[in-house]
Amino acid sequence: MAAQAAKAPAMNDKAVVKAARELIARVTPGYEKQYVLEVIPTDAQSGEDVFEVDARKGKVVLRGNNPVALASAFHWYLKYTCKAQLSWFGDQLNLPERLPLPAAKERRTIGGKYRAYFNYCTLSYTAPWWDWERWQREIDFMAMNGINMPLQPIGLDAVWYETLLRMGFTDLEARTFLVGPGHQAWQWMTNIEQFGGPLPKSWIDSHVELGRRIFARQLELGMKPIQQSFTGYVPKLMAEKYPEAKIAQQPEWYGFEGVSQLDPLDPLFDRMGHTFMQVQDSIFGSYGIYSADPFHESAPPVNTPEYLSAVGKKISKLIDDFDPRGIVAMQAWSIREPIATQFPKDRLVVLDLNGSTYPNKKNFWGYPFVAGNLHNFGGRINMHGDLALLASNQYATARKKAPNAVGSGLFMESIVQNPVYYAMAFEMPMHRDTIRPSEWLDAYTVRAYGAESDAAQQAWAILLKGPYGPGTNGVESSSIIAARPAIDVKKSGPNAGFNIPYDPKSLYEAERLLLQDAEKLETSEIYRFDVVDVQRQIMSNLGQEIHKAAAAAYKAGDMAGFKKHSGRFLELLLDVDALLATRTEWNFDKWVSDARSWGATTEEKDLLERDATALVTYWGFTPGYMCQQFDYSWREWAGLIRRYYYNRWKMFYDMLAESLASGKPYSEAGAKMSNGREAFRGNEFYDRLADWEIDFVATPKTDIDPAPNGDEIETARKMFGKYSELAKEYYR
Repeated sequence: MAAQAAKAPAMNDKAVVKAARELIARVTPGYEKQYVLEVIPTDAQSGEDVFEVDARKGKVVLRGNNPVALASAFHWYLKYTCKAQLSWFGDQLNLPERLPLPAAKERRTIGGKYRAYFNYCTLSYTAPWWDWERWQREIDFMAMNGINMPLQPIGLDAVWYETLLRMGFTDLEARTFLVGPGHQAWQWMTNIEQFGGPLPKSWIDSHVELGRRIFARQLELGMKPIQQSFTGYVPKLMAEKYPEAKIAQQPEWYGFEGVSQLDPLDPLFDRMGHTFMQVQDSIFGSYGIYSADPFHESAPPVNTPEYLSAVGKKISKLIDDFDPRGIVAMQAWSIREPIATQFPKDRLVVLDLNGSTYPNKKNFWGYPFVAGNLHNFGGRINMHGDLALLASNQYATARKKAPNAVGSGLFMESIVQNPVYYAMAFEMPMHRDTIRPSEWLDAYTVRAYGAESDAAQQAWAILLKGPYGPGTNGVESSSIIAARPAIDVKKSGPNAGFNIPYDPKSLYEAERLLLQDAEKLETSEIYRFDVVDVQRQIMSNLGQEIHKAAAAAYKAGDMAGFKKHSGRFLELLLDVDALLATRTEWNFDKWVSDARSWGATTEEKDLLERDATALVTYWGFTPGYMCQQFDYSWREWAGLIRRYYYNRWKMFYDMLAESLASGKPYSEAGAKMSNGREAFRGNEFYDRLADWEIDFVATPKTDIDPAPNGDEIETARKMFGKYSELAKEYYR
């Protein structure tokens, strides 16, 4: 039966203008009446969204074919006429009382039918604790950057909860199945269950309301939110309640017991699938695009083309029965040709998360696909990102290779880092061809910092060749600060090892130049962020050399040298913590405080804090299984360094000092390994460390202070002087 609930509202010109004007009022209060807003047709030649920036009779004129296009016109005007810049780290919006007029009319199309946004992981690694105020800001930011197809799973826990009640589960059984909010991404991607629960009913209720507001605003702005569909992932308890159903246990997933998969060919699949879709419709409405990723990062119970084809047909029929015009959005991460090719060509869009899978998958067999960018993993704090690659216009490149490329997407696992990278990435769909990164950066620097500065532009020329140079996209290089201690440290998480793909000494000159014009630029929040970020990276990089010296001294039996270098390393950790404490974006205490704010009781607050803390430390595991994901989401964050990383390193260095004093050598040889580094319980020391880490997560913090502490520029200047001198000893 097709859904009967509210669909995306039809938008007349009056509604389009109203939505855009209200956005302008939210972003720049008091200026909304200085604009004339007009609706124009989509671009006749390309069929794409289009906007114009113009002037008439002393007023700024913005035109667009829908609210997102009008919002994009507004943003383009702010950037290129007003020389302003918005970011996650504060805005540079020094606008005159009377807005300046554009020098000439400008018309731009927005490349691609779809401009997608968010990976499921983004919602857990960045946004699990966001309230409406923060979501409202992000949705406006999306619209101003041309996003029209965001993933929207907020409130999905209520859909699962109600579905399970209808399938015979009790309240507690349903809430026990649901994981903590910080880990929901991996439940929605069908990887885990139960961890961090039982989910409080107060959370479920509050996020129904939040989800409805998010949907309403996205629809008001003309967006096409991606909702969830059903692919057969079910609670393990389902096998007891429906013993006749074909329910198989999936393989272990990174330290978690394998989840249960209901065979899509079993009759129970139809019943539960329709129930799920109808419940979602009754709570939030249904808006035409549904995600479906069967057997995501796992294996099907029968891995034959015939079986997989049958699965594809079953899921396609479920969507077709429910919404005859519905489109499935399927990630390319674990896509299987026999499943995907069962959908009609106009009923499936493939999301190529990293934008590089399509050539190896026959351009996704002629189906429409979005060429994406996957820049960040786990919310790790590291300056990186290939600006030249962005400037090459990846969507235009994909279109030349595959005409069925229909859009672009940002699918990072986390946001709120590397603002310059995202400023360019968001803007590229507004360009038809390549741009020059150096020229774009010169203009960006003026916008972001609110003033001309030759020194700042020289600094960014250095950064363009360094952390933002070719080949710096993708998985972040490891952080010595966040690495689990070892004499010979392999990596700080389960992924990339230690590699600085540029001369680390170059950052000292970049920071010197940034600080040179501080008096001129200090009113810009984006400038203040950048000064701290570059200094953080300087110290993080230097930490690698300091620890190497400490390790070398230990191996040589040099107690004095070991104490000198290990002491400096520990001091550096506390200094980085103090530097980052000047900002809220890198503040573990704010992360914890925001998590606790959603609890209705002390018990619920403690539960949410444990979930928030687990995600950025040992991540999680099922009891009886080996923890594998520890430090995946490492963060160079104030509060986390001081409380967690510092104490881990001090425990390790104290153990090594005792080893030197006693003459009993410590060796990592023979330690159990996991993902290329010592396992969570790799030897006797790591066993003790694991107990401490688990206790750290389980214990509520009593000294939480989410407020920033200290002045960014003053602190950065102090640290720059100190570590510029110290670096001379380590960089020769």
